[in-house]
Amino acid sequence: MKTFKRLFLLLLLVSGCSITTPPINDMPNIELGVQGFYPTLAAHTDAAIVSGNRVELLFNGDQIFPAMLQAIRSAQKSITYQQYIYEDGAIAHEMAEAFAERCRAGIQVKILLDSLGSGSIPQDIKDSWKNSGCQLEWFERIRVSQFIMPWEFLDYNHRSHRRILVVDGKIGFTGGHAVTDAWTGDGRTKEHWRQTDVRVEGPIVQQMQAAFVDSWRRTTGNILGDSSYFPPLEAQGKVYAQIVKSSPLGGSFGSYLLYLLSITSAQKSIHITNPYFFPDDLIEAALINAAKRGVKVLVITPGISDLAATSSVSLSGFGPFLLGGVEIHEYQPAFMHTKAMIVDGVWASVGSANLDNRSAAINEEINLVVYDTGFAEQLEKSFQEDLKYSKRLTYEAWNSRPLIDKIMELFSNLMKKQM
Repeated sequence: MKTFKRLFLLLLLVSGCSITTPPINDMPNIELGVQGFYPTLAAHTDAAIVSGNRVELLFNGDQIFPAMLQAIRSAQKSITYQQYIYEDGAIAHEMAEAFAERCRAGIQVKILLDSLGSGSIPQDIKDSWKNSGCQLEWFERIRVSQFIMPWEFLDYNHRSHRRILVVDGKIGFTGGHAVTDAWTGDGRTKEHWRQTDVRVEGPIVQQMQAAFVDSWRRTTGNILGDSSYFPPLEAQGKVYAQIVKSSPLGGSFGSYLLYLLSITSAQKSIHITNPYFFPDDLIEAALINAAKRGVKVLVITPGISDLAATSSVSLSGFGPFLLGGVEIHEYQPAFMHTKAMIVDGVWASVGSANLDNRSAAINEEINLVVYDTGFAEQLEKSFQEDLKYSKRLTYEAWNSRPLIDKIMELFSNLMKKQM
């Protein structure tokens, strides 16, 4: 599977494909929290901000998978699940059996997997779902015509990177988890990746379900509806939140605009955790300008990489940030896969989007945005704890990296638009 992914990237590189975000010439002069900020963010992300929600942070596989399994096993009407990576392993089979058991009980279970990320899922899992009555569909499967007409590979380049689980239309989960044993554990050892996800209840779950049914409709041509998927939702808490979803081929760049607007509006602090940190020129400039106007900008990236090419691209671009006053810290115990941001201690986002061109302009993504100081404080506490396990990167250390690494970065940068 990894060999196929490398070949796929090579085909795209040879084709000269360049997909980018739309040009932006001017930004509004707004500050986070002042009049006009929230309507502006809602308008440009095409996502209403709704109240009455309860949001729970889930840290690493030790918390994420038990919470999801409990919700799945409690389902009474429907389960919808969208995932980018589903591979082999103990947790993959445990999740699969939980879905299959609910299917055998007569519950409607719809599973949408990305055909590239989940292409190596074991056959026995697929057979189990089919035999139990679960409906498995594949996002953007490769077609024979793409070999005859290679330019059609551009369609295959469009990936579903969203992670969504909704149970009975009332309980939702999102974040960046994948279903492999690497995502189990506590995120503090090399074999177990560091991840942050969220569990939500309240009116915001309808927006999460809407993101799933949008992908399901475009994949299958079928429209999911009725109270099994969209029941009346009462307030479960006091948290304001929104679901920001991106689908660049459909003209939606919500995740990109979310990051850009929040960075430019920050007044005190921007704390980012992201595994693939190589933003475009506009977001790079926004982060450096924020640091110059006195905003404390801290970034946690992986010290341990999952892919050498993406690590090279990311590392090659750190120089301007380090010179511009942005602090970069490399997480040491495990691969850091959390995609989160906290702005001014009151605004926070957790989701699937990376700070790279693939998330901004190619992939389908989803982020939960929370406007609640209590939630932001919890996420901030986690950020500070991760800093203890991270090593700050200085410009001197970055600039003195081996020559062979710099040469490899030049080649890796040729594929930057596809990463």
